[in-house]
Amino acid sequence: MDPNYENILKDHKLSLTSVRLAVLEALHQHPHSDAAAIFDVVHDTIKTASKQAIYNNLNTLVERGIVREIKPKGQPSLYETKVGDNHHHIVCRNCHTVMDTDCHAFAPCLSPMNKHGFVIDEAEVIFWGICPSCQKPANKRRKK
Repeated sequence: MDPNYENILKDHKLSLTSVRLAVLEALHQHPHSDAAAIFDVVHDTIKTASKQAIYNNLNTLVERGIVREIKPKGQPSLYETKVGDNHHHIVCRNCHTVMDTDCHAFAPCLSPMNKHGFVIDEAEVIFWGICPSCQKPANKRRKK
């Protein structure tokens, strides 16, 4: 079932613009997308949408906690609508596929030795590796 983005935006006191709703729907259909991919999806249905409008909406949605920004090293920021939980990500070093992975609990290795007075409410972890498709030798990937 698709989330009711109109209610989510209203609850966060944000205006219901067609571009903002389209950005949320694009992220729901294509999680872990970068701004360029979101622009392509939105622009297919709203020809007047600009790249700047996509960036502005993403920034607003991230600030309000409606969208999560993921920043894999060496790659553009990625976005998803799965928020409010303690999940992490696995990224393939070859093809850059990103997958969610749930966390059993707030692991001890994620607790800082010195909190410096901070109240910690979140930890971000990105696991890196090689996905199953990229693990296959090239000759096995091509069917003859």
